[in-house]
Amino acid sequence: MNDNNELQRGLGARQMRMIALGGTIGVGLFMGATSTIKWTGPSVIFAYLIAGIFLFLVMRAMGEMVYLHPTSGSFANFASDYIHPVAGYLTAWSNIFQWVVVGMSEVIAVGEYMNYWFPDLPQWIPGVIVVALLMGANLVSVKAFGEFEFWFAMIKVVTIILMIVAGFGLIFFGLGNGGEAIGLSNLWSHGGFMPNGWVGFFFALSIVIGSYQGVELIGITAGETKDPQKNIKSAVNGVIWRILIFYIGAIFVIVTVYPWNELGNIGSPFVATFAKVGITFAAGLINFVVLTAAMSGCNSGIFSASRMTLNLAQKGMLPKFFTKVMKNGVPFWTVTAIAIGILIGALLNVILPLFIKGADSIFVYVYSASILPGMVPWFMILISHLRFRKHHPEELKGHPFKMPGGAITNYVTMAFFIMVLIGMLFNKETVVSVVIGIIFLLLMTAFYFIKGYHKLSKNEQL
Repeated sequence: MNDNNELQRGLGARQMRMIALGGTIGVGLFMGATSTIKWTGPSVIFAYLIAGIFLFLVMRAMGEMVYLHPTSGSFANFASDYIHPVAGYLTAWSNIFQWVVVGMSEVIAVGEYMNYWFPDLPQWIPGVIVVALLMGANLVSVKAFGEFEFWFAMIKVVTIILMIVAGFGLIFFGLGNGGEAIGLSNLWSHGGFMPNGWVGFFFALSIVIGSYQGVELIGITAGETKDPQKNIKSAVNGVIWRILIFYIGAIFVIVTVYPWNELGNIGSPFVATFAKVGITFAAGLINFVVLTAAMSGCNSGIFSASRMTLNLAQKGMLPKFFTKVMKNGVPFWTVTAIAIGILIGALLNVILPLFIKGADSIFVYVYSASILPGMVPWFMILISHLRFRKHHPEELKGHPFKMPGGAITNYVTMAFFIMVLIGMLFNKETVVSVVIGIIFLLLMTAFYFIKGYHKLSKNEQL
C-alpha cells in the first residue's frame, strides 16, 4: 500500500477529453433517441442545443474553480468549503448513487446485448465477466482506466461520425435512396417543426438533460491528471463543443431522414440509417457499439464512485480502511467495493423477480431515481462558484479561465435547471424519479445529522 495514501497523476489530455465524452455519450443516444423526439418532434434539435449550452456554462464554472484547486472529487470539496459540509456530503453520495445505478443498468444491458449473438447465454454471465474485467483495469492504474475509456469513447465517436456522414449522403445526395436526395422536408412536413407545441418541448428538455449527465466527470479526474491546469482548460473547452456536434449532428440526421412520428416503428435509427446506405451488417455493428457504450458507462461508474467514496472515507464519514491507496496510486478497497456493489445490484435484478412478483418494477424506479442526484453536482458547482468568487477576488483578477458572464450566467443557468425540475414534476414519465430522488436526498441529510458528522471539526469534514 501507498504510505501517503495519495492518488497519482496518470491521466493525459487525450484521455481526459475522451473520459468526459465517454461519460456523456451513452447508450441513450444510440437506443433511446426516439423517446425524446416523440415529445417535441424535429425541434428536439434545439432542446439538445439549449441543454448543451447550459452544461457548457456549468463546466466553465467548475473549470474556473478546478483551475486553482485541482483535487480528486473536486466539486464535492467545493460544496463543503463554499456552501456547507452537508452539501459536500450530499454531493458525494449523489455522485456515488448516480454512478452505481448507471453501472448496474449498464451491466444488465451488457447481458441483453450479448443475447444478440448468444441467445441461450444467461444474461448474468457477461455481466460478471465485464465487472471483473473493468475492476481489474481500474485496479491496475488510473492510466489503464483512462486507456480503456479512451478506446470505448473512440468507438462511439467514430460510429456517430459515420452515421452523420451517411445521413448527409442520404439527405443531400440520395446515397442509398436511388440517387434521390431526401432533402429537409421531414423537418416540417408532419405537424410542423414543433408539433406538440411548447409543452412538448418543455417536457423533452427534462429527458434531454439526463443525456448530459456525467460530463462533470472531468472534475473528479482533476486530482489524477498530469499538468492539470492545462489539461482541464483544454478538456472543458473542447469537450462540450464535441458533445454538441455529436448529439445535434446525430439528432439532425435522424429527424431529417425519417418522419419523426414514424421513428417508433423502425427500431434503432442508427441501424436503419446504416442499413439504408447499404451496410448490411448494421444491426450487428450497432449492437457492438452499444455493448462498448454500456461497458464505458460501467467503467466510468467504478472510477467516479470509488473516488467519491475515498473522499468520504478520508473525512471520517466511512470506515478508515477505504482510505488505503496502493503503490500504483489506486484506492483498492473503494474500487473493489463499488465494483461489487454494481455486480450485486445487477444480479439482484435477475434473481429477485424469480421470487418476488413485481420486483423488476422496483429496479426501474431505482434506475430512474438517479436523474435528480445526477443534477445535484451541477447545482452545487454553480452555488459553490458564486461563493468561490467572493472568497478569491485577488486570484480572479489574473485568472485565465473565468466563466463567461460570471455571476449573471450562473444565475441564469440555475434558473434553467430549476425550470427543468419543475417540468419533471408535471411529466408523468419523470415525476416518480424526481420524488424518489428527493426522498434519497432527505434520507441522506437525516443520516448526516443522526451520525453526528456535523460535529466533526472543519479539517475532518468533507
